Amino acid sequence: MNIAPLTLLDLNRRIADAIASAPGLGNVWIVAETSDLRSTGGHCYMELIDKDPATGTPRARARATIWASRFARLNAEFRAATGSPLSSNIKIMVQASVTYHPVYGLSLNITDVNPEYTLGDLLRRRREMLARLQAEGILNCNRELEWPAVPWRIAVISAAGAAGYGDFINQLYTNPRRLRFATRLFEARMQGDDTAPSIIAALEDIAAGEDYDCVVIIRGGGATGDLAAFDNYELAANIALFPLPVIVGIGHERDVTLLDYVANMRVKTPTAAAEWLIGRGTAMLERLHGLGADILDAAAARINAAHRRLEYITGQLPALTAAVTGRAAMRVGPMAADAMVQSIENLLRRRTDRLDALAAIIDTLSPEATLRRGFSITRLDGHAITDVAQASPGTNITTTLASGTLTSTVK
Repeated sequence: MNIAPLTLLDLNRRIADAIASAPGLGNVWIVAETSDLRSTGGHCYMELIDKDPATGTPRARARATIWASRFARLNAEFRAATGSPLSSNIKIMVQASVTYHPVYGLSLNITDVNPEYTLGDLLRRRREMLARLQAEGILNCNRELEWPAVPWRIAVISAAGAAGYGDFINQLYTNPRRLRFATRLFEARMQGDDTAPSIIAALEDIAAGEDYDCVVIIRGGGATGDLAAFDNYELAANIALFPLPVIVGIGHERDVTLLDYVANMRVKTPTAAAEWLIGRGTAMLERLHGLGADILDAAAARINAAHRRLEYITGQLPALTAAVTGRAAMRVGPMAADAMVQSIENLLRRRTDRLDALAAIIDTLSPEATLRRGFSITRLDGHAITDVAQASPGTNITTTLASGTLTSTVK
């Protein structure tokens, strides 16, 4: 065969020429998900991925580039519209042209970005997750939990070295009312793909450990795109079903994530989370002070009333004594005195007659009266004998009569 072979460079040049001259490959709008996005030398490099909506598996990939001449402007416009810069793992709509380089192969040259598409996709996904939480009946579970009077035992989920965590602790422990709190940090990743699993693991540790009054999930400010990990259904569901009230303080005041819709309390920053807890403790302290003041006022009023009544009674005692004595003297009078004497004499007479009657009965029933009627008492060794068997022959016995005593020997 006399076929002249092509070099690889020749083949790649033919491919490049074919792509450059092919219709429909320049300045086309496409949608895809970003991956491995990085900026070097003012240029932006990334990979665009098209995933199967049902399975999430990639079904198409392409390298893409935004050259420095356009990247700064497009990135600034994207940040202004969405609140975050271009980053990995977001859906974007871009205008691009297909290029082919003999060395670097096929790539896309991005010339424009539509930020409204990305913003709409984020809001759409969040609405879908909210609708799912609502349909499952768990959207408001944590928000309906009652707070303890003073939440002072606090489980904190954050990154250990995060500035937001430091701000929270400093604000909490240097409060002007010197309220005392007990906190424990449960470390978690607060950025990146591991954020949701890491926070869920921390929640599980809290539920299995000591008793706490609430959970605080905090993260300081940063790019809004860094907060995409908090728009996660599994994480939101875990917070919604958590048995303790959850406070979420993530990002800046303008930032909103899915967690803000399911947590019991949403605050704008980590510092605001501490201020909310301090405010609740301060309110309870002021209420206790108010109750103490009310009790003191009520006790003082009762004591003052008692003092006034005592002074009144003390002033009335001399007059009351004289009045009672006077009324008693009026009731007694001369006639009442004579009647009292007569009553006493009649009572004494009746008591004397009764005593005389009792004395006559006693005299009649006495042993002496019995002896005078002819009876006698026979004793053996000082004990009265009632049976002949008690006195054996030869025994000396004593018989008492009304006028004397006889001694006999039993035969």
